[in-house]
Amino acid sequence: MGASAVSEPAWRSPAGRVRIGVSTCLLGERVRYDGGHKRDRFLVEVLAPFVEWLPVCPELELGLGMPRPPIRLERTGEELRLVEAGSGREHGAAMRRLARRRCAELARLDLSGYVLKHASPSCGPQRVKVWSGSGPPARSGTGLFAAELLRRMPDLPVEDEARLQDRSLRENFLERVFAYQRLRGLFGARWSQDKLVAFHSAHELQLRAHSPQDYRALGRLVAEARLPRAELRERYQTGFMAALRHPATRRRNTNVLQRMQRSLGRSLDAGSRRELGERIESYRLGQIPLLVPITLLRQHIRRLGVESLAGQLYLEPHPAERVLRDHS
Repeated sequence: MGASAVSEPAWRSPAGRVRIGVSTCLLGERVRYDGGHKRDRFLVEVLAPFVEWLPVCPELELGLGMPRPPIRLERTGEELRLVEAGSGREHGAAMRRLARRRCAELARLDLSGYVLKHASPSCGPQRVKVWSGSGPPARSGTGLFAAELLRRMPDLPVEDEARLQDRSLRENFLERVFAYQRLRGLFGARWSQDKLVAFHSAHELQLRAHSPQDYRALGRLVAEARLPRAELRERYQTGFMAALRHPATRRRNTNVLQRMQRSLGRSLDAGSRRELGERIESYRLGQIPLLVPITLLRQHIRRLGVESLAGQLYLEPHPAERVLRDHS
């Protein structure tokens, strides 16, 4: 595990609030086809103080007006159409043109994440109803705007508000958002292979908790000195974000905690070693939250000055990330 840097790199503490795209209706704006909204309490009341929102309503920006006839996805052969449910008027080509232009603009605005509207024929990232023939719709589609967003920015953390009701999915999304912000902070400035090594080292335990295999693969990539810079950046970013999409399981978190326990070794007195071991075992059994053994480890690491662990983002996430991830 890499030692913490003498002078803290800028990517560890990004300036300003994290910037996240969002479907406008989720913020309580009355832009829905029926003149209503889909205000999401977590986004508006909990997440908003830490976030700079970039709201987008593709249907309104397309000029469909409000109120407006509802639209839906229909499949005719290989073609996926976006039509008004009553009149059959087709908006697919126009929506795809808007999506390409709008997503190109969004790609230049340093987004760190995006929250889309569940089940929307324009914004739903998955399981959107698709009508075909006379039978019932299949939940097999992706909204046309969402499809372009995912194609244009494949590494961007994206979720819909319905999935964010699940605490584990919400924690994973927030973790990826702040990690992506740090990654952009690294690559957005003058970076070198040494700085990439330091970034990778600081995320070692976090990556091990998600995917030890990906951590090792990324380590081999970072060590490859002959790659062109642009290729190294692209491959590392894609691999890093893909690794974090794997859930951090209780078993892998326990492995990480025990790894830190071994690193402290005989530096701890017998009583402290026993207490730490008990906390880790209680977490493994699901009796206490992860925060409890992490807090105890953080105290020992600071007291003992263990530099090889002190710089780990697993122990010291961004303060806003810690508040949000611990929110129930």
